[in-house]
Parts: sequence; C-alpha cells; structure tokens
Amino acid sequence: MTSTNDIRRGFLDYFGKEGHSVVPSAPLVPQNDPTLMFVNAGMVPFKNVFIGLETRPYSTATSGQKCVRAGGKHNDLDNVGYTARHHTFFEMLGNFSFGDYFKDRAITLAWNLLTKEWGIAKDRLTVTVYHTDDDAYDLWKKIAGLPDERIIRIATKDNFWAMGSDGPCGPCSEIFFDHGDHIPGGPPGSPDEDGDRFVEIWNLVFMQFLQENDEIIGGLPKPSIDTGMGLERIAAVMQGVHDNYDTDTFKALIAASGALTHTATTGDNQASHRVIADHLRTSGFLVADGVLPANEGRGYVLRRIMRRAMRHAHLLGAKDPLMHRLVPALVAEMGAAYPELVRAQPLIEATLQQEETQFRKTLDKGLKLLDEATAGMAAGTTLSGETAFKLYDTYGFPYDLTEDALRAQGLQVDREAFDAAMAEQKRAARAAWKGSGDKGSDELWFDLAEEKGGTEFTGYTSEQGEGEVVALVKGGARVDRASAGDEVDIVLNQTPFYAESGGQVGDAGIATTDKGFKGRVFDTAKHLGRVWAHRTKIESGEIAVGDAVHLVVDGERRNAIRANHSATHLLHAALRERLGTHVAQKGSLVAPDRLRFDFSQPVAVEADALAAVEADVNAYIRQNDAVSTRLMTPDEAIAEGAMALFGEKYGDEVRVVSMGRANDENGGQKIYSLELCGGTHVNATGDIGLFKVVSEGAVSSGVRRVEALTGEAARTYLASRDEKLREAAAALKSSPDEVPARVAQLVEDRRRLERELAEAKKALALGGGGGAAPAGPEQVGGVNFVGQVVDGLDPKGLRGAVDEAKQRIGSGVAMIVAVNDGRASVAVGVTDDLTARLNAVDLLKQAVVALGGQGGGGRPDMAQGGGPDGTKGDDAVAVVKAALAG
Repeated sequence: MTSTNDIRRGFLDYFGKEGHSVVPSAPLVPQNDPTLMFVNAGMVPFKNVFIGLETRPYSTATSGQKCVRAGGKHNDLDNVGYTARHHTFFEMLGNFSFGDYFKDRAITLAWNLLTKEWGIAKDRLTVTVYHTDDDAYDLWKKIAGLPDERIIRIATKDNFWAMGSDGPCGPCSEIFFDHGDHIPGGPPGSPDEDGDRFVEIWNLVFMQFLQENDEIIGGLPKPSIDTGMGLERIAAVMQGVHDNYDTDTFKALIAASGALTHTATTGDNQASHRVIADHLRTSGFLVADGVLPANEGRGYVLRRIMRRAMRHAHLLGAKDPLMHRLVPALVAEMGAAYPELVRAQPLIEATLQQEETQFRKTLDKGLKLLDEATAGMAAGTTLSGETAFKLYDTYGFPYDLTEDALRAQGLQVDREAFDAAMAEQKRAARAAWKGSGDKGSDELWFDLAEEKGGTEFTGYTSEQGEGEVVALVKGGARVDRASAGDEVDIVLNQTPFYAESGGQVGDAGIATTDKGFKGRVFDTAKHLGRVWAHRTKIESGEIAVGDAVHLVVDGERRNAIRANHSATHLLHAALRERLGTHVAQKGSLVAPDRLRFDFSQPVAVEADALAAVEADVNAYIRQNDAVSTRLMTPDEAIAEGAMALFGEKYGDEVRVVSMGRANDENGGQKIYSLELCGGTHVNATGDIGLFKVVSEGAVSSGVRRVEALTGEAARTYLASRDEKLREAAAALKSSPDEVPARVAQLVEDRRRLERELAEAKKALALGGGGGAAPAGPEQVGGVNFVGQVVDGLDPKGLRGAVDEAKQRIGSGVAMIVAVNDGRASVAVGVTDDLTARLNAVDLLKQAVVALGGQGGGGRPDMAQGGGPDGTKGDDAVAVVKAALAG
C-alpha cells in the first residue's frame, strides 16, 4: 500500500524533476485575498501571480496546499462525517504554469503521472472537457489515446473556471476515476452523475481568457495552468478503497479515537469518529497557523468546528476532554510533512483541552435544558426561536448545536424567530450603550458593527495582510470614497494593525491598493470593542468601499511597542516580588519610544529597591524564555494566578500571556509573569534587549509611576549618559571612574569655602565697615545700639552674628540687615537686662515694614524677619533707632 505521505512526496518529487519549483504550503489564513476566510484551493497563494500583481523567481511551480472549507460559501461542515469525501480540512496537490506551458504539456504531465508513475489503470480513467474546447478534446485523444466515450463534453459552468466576474478565466478538464460497477452512480454528465462510482480526482484549469462583468473580452497574453488534485481522493484510489475515511491517515486517527473512547469505530459510532478525525485535523492546523477560538470571524468558525467534534465525543460517551489527547496521533501522521504541527503541538493541546473543558459545562447544561424544552415534541415539529435564543443568550448554548442536536430527533428550529430575538437584543444593547457622549458618533459605529460585523485582528502572527474596505468615515460621516489629501477612517473586515487598547498605542503603517492608492495610517482606534478604524492620511490615488487593501504595519515601530509591552509585564512581576503583593497596576502607556507603568505603592521606592527591580527585569530578559499565549476564561486564568490589568474589560475568554521561569518554594519552577492581556508581545524575552528605568515618582496619593526604556532607546539613553560622564571627566581632568570622588571632593571644598566666607562676612559685620551704621555702639534713648547693613551675609548666620554683637556691647540692642539678591533679612537682639522694657519682636516688625515686608517673629530677646526691598536697609536701621529714641 502507498501511504498518503508517500503520495504527497511522490507528487512533489515528480513535478520537481519536471522543472517545477517545489513551493511549501502557505498558511491557512490568506495573505493575498481579504474576501476569503481560509485558503480553500491550491491556487489561492498564487492568485496575484496569475493576475500579474506579483512576480516570482520561477515560471512553473508545484505545491501541496493546506485547505479549509468551513465558512462562507465554501462550507462543507454539515456534510462531514456522513459522506465518503466531504472534509473541512483537505490537501490540494497542484502544478502551475505562469505563462510557461499550456494544455498539451499539462495533459501530458498529468497522464504520465497517473498511468506511468503511479500505475493507475487507463481503463479506470475518464475525462471531461468544456463543450467548446476542441483543443483539449483532441489533445486527450492524442496523448492518452482515450476513446470518444471517455472524453465527455460538459456544457455547464462546472467545466469553466473564473477567478471572479473580472479577471482570468478558462475551460477546465476534469479527470475521474471509476471505482467499479459495484458502486452506484454513472459517469459525469449522465443522469446518475451524483453517485459515488465516478469520482473526480484531478482538475486541470486552462487559463486563457480575460473577462469583465462575466463577459469574455479577449485572450490572455500568457495563457497559464492551474491544477488541483485532492490528496485524500487520490489516496483512496491508490490504497484500493472507495471511502476517503478508509485511507491510512484517517484510519490511524479514527483508531486513536476509538481506543481513547473504548468504542467501536463502525456502525452507529462511525459518523462520530469521522467527525472527530476530520475536525481534529482542521483544529490542529488552524491553531498552528495562528487562529484561536473566538466569538467572531475565523475564530468563531474554529470554535464551531471544535465544538462539533466535542459534541460527537460526548455522544460516544467520553467522560473527560478527548480532543487534546488525539493531538499526538495527528502529529505522528502529518508532522513530518508539516513541521508547524510539531512546533505548535503544546499550544494545540492546551487550546483543545481548554475549549473542551469550557464547552462541556455548556453542553451538559444546554442539552439538559434542550431535553426539557423538547419533551413530548413529535418528529417534524419546530422548536420556537425564542427558546433557542434563550439557550444561546442565557446559557451560552450555540444555535448551530441546538440545530444539530434536534436534527437527530427529526425536529427543526424556527430560525426566523431566533434572528428576531437576536435583533431585539442588539437594539437593547444600543439603547444601553454609554459611549463617547457623541450620539451621532455612537450611532454611526453601532450601525457599522451591526451591518458589517467586527474587524478580525490578524496581527498576532503577521505584520502585513489584505483587508476589504467595508466602510469609510470622513468628518464623522460615512462616505463611499476618498482621495488624495483626505484624512479618513478606513474600516476593514480584517487587519494586522493593532488598535489602541489596554495602554498599548495603535499601530501605524502603510495601506495600498493595486489601483494606485497609497495612504499613511498614523493611528488605529477601536470602537465598541470590535470595529477597527485606521486613521489614514491619503497620499495618492483614491479608495472606495469594497476595495481590497494591502496593509503593512510599521515593523520597527511595532517591534519597539512589543518590547515595551512585554517589559511592563516583567516590571509588574519584579515590583511585586521586591515590594510586595500589594503592588497592582493602576494604568500604563506602551508606546514605541517609552513605557510608563503606574502602580499602587504608599511611599517612594527606595533607590536600592528600584535598582533591584531593574536588575530582575534584565535577568529575565537575558533568560530569553519563550513568551506563550493561551485562551482561557477570566475566572480560570485568575485561579491560575494570572494578573488582571487595571481598566480592562474582559469577555467570556481572555488571552493569558506568560513569560519567564522562576524557582518556587518547593525547589521547582514557576511562571514568573502571568497576565491577562490582549496586546502584542515579543516572541521571547530576549527580544526586549535591555531595560532601563529613567524615573520613579508620585502620581497621586498611594500611586507611584515608573518610566522606562527598552532596546535601542535604552541603549541610546545609556550611551548619552556615558558621553556626559566622559565630558564631566574631561572638565575635571580625571578619568570617568574618578568622577564621583572628584565631585565629592569639589562639593566638600565648596562647603568649606562657603563656611569660611560666611565667617569672614560675620566678622566684617561685627568688626565694622561695609554699611552706613557705625561699627561701635552708640547711645540711642539711653541704651547702647549697634545697627549695620551687610551685603552677602548668609541669613542663616544672622542670629549668631547678632548674639555676638550683644555680647560685645554688654547691654543694649543689636541689629543686622543682610542683603542678598536684592532681598533683605533682618535680625534684632535685646540683651536680657532690657527685655522688661524693650521687645525684639516689636522692634523687628517696624524694621520689616521699612523693608517692604510684613510679619516676622521670635522672642523678646531675639527676632528675625525679612522684606523684598534690600535697598531700604539703612531705612530699617533708622526706623529702629527712632523707636528707641522714643
């Protein structure tokens, strides 16, 4: 038996030897077509090459492409498990010519592979051609030698392919395998063609025309080839089975499901095991390509797929979560061909386990309520839409599961009434919304959210992508188009741009179209928590609703933001470790050039503690531990020790970001930082590079703020400080290492000189000169009086100087006015023998008024004050003398 892995490898090797470049599978999330939910055909990654928007270094290629059909118009979900060939995930083998070879070589290559390389019997093969494609008909006769009855002309669109209403198109030629007359069904084009006997295994598309508005307007200058062969179907052929689920890969997954549930894999259980095997593949590959369960967009489709499989595990009697235990079997079967499965295995397992644990609670409750609601209902009757909505709205039981569960009982659901109840809920939500206060603005964004749905964020795994314009908002109103010079909010169905949230600023970058539009996105905002607005200055061209836009995030700016955001998580953990668990985040700013972190702390953080915090953060950066993300419910995340961020609103599930490994009290290891966070982060802590605190201070009572830098900004900051240190060393004529000691010595020298200068000025004041008043005492009103005005005397030395003057005169009044920078300080002293009749405070107040001031105080023997007008020093002395003279 030829294994599926052998067939895939053999196909690629065959075309590789025939000169085709072997191209790895693209991710399941389309990078070049915003209208597609998932890559659903092998040609999707080459779409822009076919239409001339992209060039590759090769003109022929071959690939094995991962595909998913489970959403939008390409939705096979409900058929999976009940037919032989329906899958949500499948692999498409293909060979492509971009203007190189055409029909004759394409047919030759296909025929030789099937019949010569793989040995498939020629008499088991039948082909179809478009009814007017005589070239293909003749080539099949010539190359394959097929008789006329096995070259069937088909007149329907099934044999004519088009990329869309505008663009390349052309006839198809399909190759069918005849599984034998023991299988019901007839050849293509016959009344029994829907049977399973004749199965299409390969489709050759001959791109040779160009059309506009579904009308062919001419031929392509370079006709091309696009082929697609379903790996699962050809594996069934080559392994001698009729049913895709009987091929080796599916048999292995189904056997693992049977073993873990201890149930038979045939009979009544067959469909459930097939659903589990198919949906396991889809879930694993989507998670590996960056899609995680959510309530909208791709994440919702993934959740629906996961939950459908989980419900079938429940039907098989599995008492505990099952899906995550099947991941090793998936990796064993497909990991060699798709190494991303191996890399993502821990994330796939954790995501499936978390989703199933959460879903089982919903499922048990919902099924019980559903049984109560349908008790006594006869087959063919309809459950009310109101009941289905209550199950959804109150108990979290999804509508599609209600529908799926009732289908087995022959019951239906009133979908129209369900939709009406959903619409009423939205109306109530609109009425209850408390937004910006701008009613017109709120209405606009509510209308957009209800009409177009939310924007899907693809930026966790990519910094560029495609989006379809669903709305343009200019000057607070919706417009159909905008042009160069306009400033407009562009709303897209999906985007790699992060919208401002949780303290992290919005992304910036470039938006372009193939029609000449170029806009600079200078900010990205989020409305109602789900609608992204790309604030854009249009530099050239025009943009309109419905346009496909190519988006490129400013990668350098995003990397700086990611580094700062991850650093705030490590900072938070370090502060709690060093200061205590009372530390909690009270706000943050994560910008490209800096980070700011506010936290609860009653007193200033001491320098030693702050240095230790900085050292801790840098130690975990050097650890270079991988940063991982899981989806959890808020309660479960907090129960595991995750920190919730201040000011964030959390829904039914949250992203939990973990980084760093620390030793725990038991000698093991624990996660250093575990936080609920929807922002973008580095892949590993080492990507932060460097962390440097630049300030710590108070914000308000009980709240402190740390500002810091990371990466290149931190390095530049330290380099600047180092340069200033070298400049200081040069000025001091010392080395940088000697600067602290030299500065300390200079400070000490200055203090000594200031003390000496103060003493000299005091001596000058006591010794006479420098002022209008006489140096020696004079008799005024019968008492000795000394009064002087001294420039530059330190006010702190006034009391000492006046005390010394009192001692010198023995009995009397001493007064000194010190003038500094235009202001005056004055002290008045009265010897103890005179305080009964003279009060120093009363004399001082009169001197202060003369200096243009008021007030002053002290004791009866010593008082001090001051005034703004230093030029009135002599007047102050004269006023005191007059008071003494009586």
